[in-house]
Amino acid sequence: MAKVKTTFFCQNCGAQSAQWMGKCKSCGEWNTIVEEVVSKPKPSQVNWENEKSNRVNKAQAISDISLQSRARIDTSDNELNRVLGGGIVAGSLILLGGEPGIGKSTLLLQVALRIQNEKILYVTGEESDQQIRMRADRLNLSDSSCQILTETNTQHIFQQIQEVQPTVLVIDSIQTLHTNSIDSSPGSISQIRECTAELMNYAKASGTPVLLIGHINKDGNIAGPKILEHMVDVVLQFEGERNHVYRILRAHKNRYGSTAELGIYEMLSHGLREVSNPSEILLSQKDEAMSGMAISATMEGVRPLMIETQALVSSAVYGTPQRSATGFDLRRLSMLLAVLEKRCGFRLGAKDVFLNITGGIKVDDPAIDLGVVCAILSSNVDMAIQDKNCFAAEVGLSGEIRPVNRCDQRIQEAEKLGFERIFVSKYNKIDRQDFSIKIVKVSKIEEVFKMLFAS
Repeated sequence: MAKVKTTFFCQNCGAQSAQWMGKCKSCGEWNTIVEEVVSKPKPSQVNWENEKSNRVNKAQAISDISLQSRARIDTSDNELNRVLGGGIVAGSLILLGGEPGIGKSTLLLQVALRIQNEKILYVTGEESDQQIRMRADRLNLSDSSCQILTETNTQHIFQQIQEVQPTVLVIDSIQTLHTNSIDSSPGSISQIRECTAELMNYAKASGTPVLLIGHINKDGNIAGPKILEHMVDVVLQFEGERNHVYRILRAHKNRYGSTAELGIYEMLSHGLREVSNPSEILLSQKDEAMSGMAISATMEGVRPLMIETQALVSSAVYGTPQRSATGFDLRRLSMLLAVLEKRCGFRLGAKDVFLNITGGIKVDDPAIDLGVVCAILSSNVDMAIQDKNCFAAEVGLSGEIRPVNRCDQRIQEAEKLGFERIFVSKYNKIDRQDFSIKIVKVSKIEEVFKMLFAS
């Protein structure tokens, strides 16, 4: 009987070693080395592609390389097109990651069923064809001509690819695939790396874009070797809270566009709905003015958003005051409270402070500092901030109001939504001067407090 050959792989970077080690020599991570059974790839199974695999490329000057003006594939999804930079590039390898149940399969199936004038092959290793049909019925897209294949063996998948000749290939998910060229189990480091390499060779040789769905581990990173993210052209992250209906699509890596764009969706019973104007949804609808609420202009990538900050300040019942923040950095909240206490003279040290960013999104933009401070002061004095007021400024450690970037875009978004006044730093350089909204320039928190609450 032939001896089983095993080797050791790093789960973080995919490096191989002949023996187990506590620390990986390649990436320096501890306790990431695992043992896997491997065998040498069989050429007849790996070299599935045609004579192009035997072609020898020759060096040429960059000026002699001809550009093929192939248009991007329109996904019929404006949010996804924005994140990808205008659509799907031919021959690209796109990886979509996210938590279980967040809507990854729904998003790509919805895109596959909606793409027009393209031949789509949707390969799933997690659901049966009947389950896919049930999901398509729920999405009201069951009349699409998209081809469905339930298979996990890459050799069988490539046989179907040669028969169907798709123009777009979707894989759900990469962790369920396995190839006969290695003997390790599906989902292992070597299997993920080898299956991704085969799909990458197919995408580059045929010019067919491949969309992959990837699972994530408990740390929030995409499961498998780190080299997986280096092999693909685009890495997308689908984020959101299960208790909220909104989902955010971000690009962590994009070789064909900007990584500053993001798409926003709303999860409904019949699928994901594109949110073209998220500012109106993130703002609460109320009949009367209430204290502790302030509107701030933030930037998610290059997209301006108006978000609502809610604060509650009350006397501490227990000995130690409580500090709680949802969607906002708790350490930054503590810093802002210390600034109000030390520099501005507001006595909040013996009071409980609770902060919430509505809509279930997380914001790390320092431009909402002034909105957070005003919401806290509004709740502290129990006086509501007048409607049609918003804020876009950072608060420094000495209590000064600091300027923020892209102030013109923030003002334009506030103007579009009907706000009448926006508070910004007086040190901000505003290029455009024809805004209909009133721009109030301030330099200290005390100035803002007197304008808002002085009677």
